[in-house]
Order: sequence, then structure tokens, then C-alpha cells
Amino acid sequence: MISYVDGDNRRDLTLIADLVIPGSRVLDVGCGNGELLEILTTKRNVDGRGVEISQDGVNACVTRGLSVIQGDADTDLNDYPDDAFDYVILSKTIQATRNPGAVMREMHRIGRHLIVSFPNFGYWRIRLQLLIGGRMPVTPTLSDQWYNTPNIHLCTVRDFVELCEELDLAIVDALMLSNGTVRHARNPGWWRNLLAQEAVFVLKRR
Repeated sequence: MISYVDGDNRRDLTLIADLVIPGSRVLDVGCGNGELLEILTTKRNVDGRGVEISQDGVNACVTRGLSVIQGDADTDLNDYPDDAFDYVILSKTIQATRNPGAVMREMHRIGRHLIVSFPNFGYWRIRLQLLIGGRMPVTPTLSDQWYNTPNIHLCTVRDFVELCEELDLAIVDALMLSNGTVRHARNPGWWRNLLAQEAVFVLKRR
């Protein structure tokens, strides 16, 4: 069990950066304002690139001095050649894609390793809100209302593991984040699915 700082909404970023081997070639898909890419560039000395769909996000990345282009994860990853990167990262973006399975197929075509993080819809507090309140949950990791959320394909840890099996991706490591702690669970079962607020998976081709 590892402790981590629980003071912001993107507490997974430092954890993700620590998973990347220094000097690697990295593509950050859905890189937002470039916060993770900047950490990777300055702390891990990576050759980093980014793809971001919003112009505001691209502008923020360029202001940070990062190499980022405007693009859509659902349609533009096929422009990259096979094995172009050591790592392709999708941090809290998979739930906002139109076709998560197709996006991950492209990711494992162009990258030797995949790192994917997402809010876990199987977390016990979310289940309890649905059970008792009968409404779509609002939590620190899922803070939007149902009618204005960008998330269109929410999933649980169990759902994601099954998708990895369908795509023939091996789980190298899985980090379960909850209440300021991280637990490693290479084969996360129902208990981890129940207790994890967020998950970070490191994947590779079988």
C-alpha cells in the first residue's frame, strides 16, 4: 500500500508519471492543459507528444512549451505508424470517447505499453448513491451532473478488465486509488472493484 496526496482532482498524474521509464517516447491522448505531459517532460525526460480535442487545451499546452496537436482520439490515432511510442497514455479520457475499444486497439498498435486511468463506476459510494437516492451519482471523481457530463461510457474496474481480455492485452500492473492510498492489484477482483475510486492500468500486448 502506498500513500499519495489527495488534495486535487488529478491525483493520478504523478502516479502515472512514475510508471513511465525515463527517456521514453510518449503520446498523451486527451492531454488537456498539458499538466501530465509537462511532468513527464520535466521529471522523466521523455520525448513527449500530445493530442487534445479542445482548442483551449491545445493553447494551454503550447503556452507550456509542449508539442501538442489538436485531434480526436476516436478518429486521429490511425495517422500514427505502428510502434511509434513506448507508452501511449489515456488519463481519465476513455469514458469520454465514442468507441473505447477502437481507441485502445489503435493505442496498442502505436504503443508498446498503454497506461489508462479512469473513475471507477463500481465504487461502493457510487453504488450506494444509486441504491438509496435513485439518481446518477455526483462524486469528487465524477463531479458533473448527468445532463452536462462529457462522460458517455462510464465503466467499472471489472468492465475494463473484460475489455482488456477481449483486446488481448496483458495487465502489467493495476493501481487502485482510494482515500489517499494506492493498492497494487495485477488481477483486481470484486473487492478491488468495490473499494477503488479510481484505477490506473499499465497494459501491453500479449
